[in-house]
Amino acid sequence: MTISARPSRRSRSLGPLSTALVLLLLLVLAPPLLVLGTAPRAQALDNGLARTPPMGWNDWNAFGCNVSEELVKQTADYLVSSGLKDAGYIYVNIDDCWMASTRSSAGQLVPDPVKFPSGISGTAAYVHGKGLKLGIYESAGSATCAGYPGSLGHEQTDANSFAAWGVDYLKYDNCNHQNVPDQQRYTAMRDALANTGRPIVYSLCNWGLADVWTWGAGVGNSWRTTDDINLNFSTVVSIFKANVKLAPYAKPGAWNDPDMLEVGRGMSFNEDRSHFSLWAEMAAPLIAGNDMRTASAATLSLYGNRDVIAVDQDSLGRQGTEISSSGGLHVLTKQLANGDRSVVLFNENASAATISTSATAAGLPAASSYRLNNLWSKVVSSTSGTISASVPGHGSVMYRVSVGSGTSVGSTHPLVGASSNRCLDAYDNRTAPGTKIEIWDCGGGANQAVTITAAGELRLYGGTQCLDARDNGTNAGTKVQLNTCTGGANQKWSLNPNGTVTGTQSGLCLDVTGGDQAAGNVNGTELELWTCNGGANQQWRLG
Repeated sequence: MTISARPSRRSRSLGPLSTALVLLLLLVLAPPLLVLGTAPRAQALDNGLARTPPMGWNDWNAFGCNVSEELVKQTADYLVSSGLKDAGYIYVNIDDCWMASTRSSAGQLVPDPVKFPSGISGTAAYVHGKGLKLGIYESAGSATCAGYPGSLGHEQTDANSFAAWGVDYLKYDNCNHQNVPDQQRYTAMRDALANTGRPIVYSLCNWGLADVWTWGAGVGNSWRTTDDINLNFSTVVSIFKANVKLAPYAKPGAWNDPDMLEVGRGMSFNEDRSHFSLWAEMAAPLIAGNDMRTASAATLSLYGNRDVIAVDQDSLGRQGTEISSSGGLHVLTKQLANGDRSVVLFNENASAATISTSATAAGLPAASSYRLNNLWSKVVSSTSGTISASVPGHGSVMYRVSVGSGTSVGSTHPLVGASSNRCLDAYDNRTAPGTKIEIWDCGGGANQAVTITAAGELRLYGGTQCLDARDNGTNAGTKVQLNTCTGGANQKWSLNPNGTVTGTQSGLCLDVTGGDQAAGNVNGTELELWTCNGGANQQWRLG
């Protein structure tokens, strides 16, 4: 479908107003903190909401003005059926273009009767019936970014409508602001929402202007720190670099918002995973911007990773900070409520690079040993202090680090493919040498129970049979099979920090054949060795 483009938000000229008049308006209208421009950090808005960063979905990135009641309801259904609701995605947010082009004779906003035949109240009732919450959009100006009626001068009337309709979340944009100071306009809606008596999460979307982070905590539950995100990795990196500097301003009930997630909308799997990792590390709202109804298994493996979500939702409410950044290689650390640290090693460059730090640099106390829990591959390892990984271009490695030790060596798990959400499987429960290795729905059988040995073997059936590169093959396309364990190099494997599994002999990746296409992830698809390329069909996690 055609996606309508949001009008540019970068054109913010003052028009015919003279400089002197603008200064006079600022002095008369603006609160003292705005005029000073060096306001101390505000106390958090006392509405009891968003004690952890909000999680949910918004239609704008994928659909633009093509929003509808049907889309909202179908997405709500999918959040429930996919398990994403249980993972924390509870807000279903409607963006611009939901309303009629004019207000009613009583001055109220009117839902577009074609797009929303049940009105916003009927849509909210449906969403609430799914155990979810409904969000809505407006602008703190005379019109929205798409030209529909704005709330400037109508704050209480519109807040009353939102409350009466059962709205739970308001995204408040910044278009057509008529040069009224930001803090004044956003505070007016804060007070109007409070007057309704309904708990409504308040998301300020003023594009990072007016040093919003210095006063946003006293006005809203989150505030945009930059202009809009776009569907390209360079924008993700640029927004990350701006937002990560603002960690001191984030706390429970008050969050820096680097904008919605573009995960699942066309970037590479490594780029999507970095995007999600960085947003979680920065305690950002996790608002999905894709078409959830058609999300791939690879996309769901990212949105649904509960260990990474737990970092974002940690009750301590600290935003991760950058402790080193050199040549496009970044190290972030985040303090967690139980004393652990989340550490992200992020490579913004196109080529793979080794990124290193230490547990003490990440904020942990001195100790003889530390436990590294890789939050994407689920592989556990120990270190005496160094935290280091080869990180692919545009990729990231994310650990939860604690004092202690641990290892996945000797443990038994299913090995789950990111592109399919299916398990490595010995065909038809057979044990004979030469049995093909495939993917199949995870069922807990011995033919899917992989034991990791200290020798680097991946054994099935309680350790009696090994994963084997057929005929000692080292070329791309070599099939992977079951075979009697011999200790040969073609039966040695490395479970890498970046989520790949490589053959020690060949250096090639364990690959779901054709799994870079949706049709290649069906039950029975064979595994092979292939040149490592960063695809989701070469990404694995312990189940």
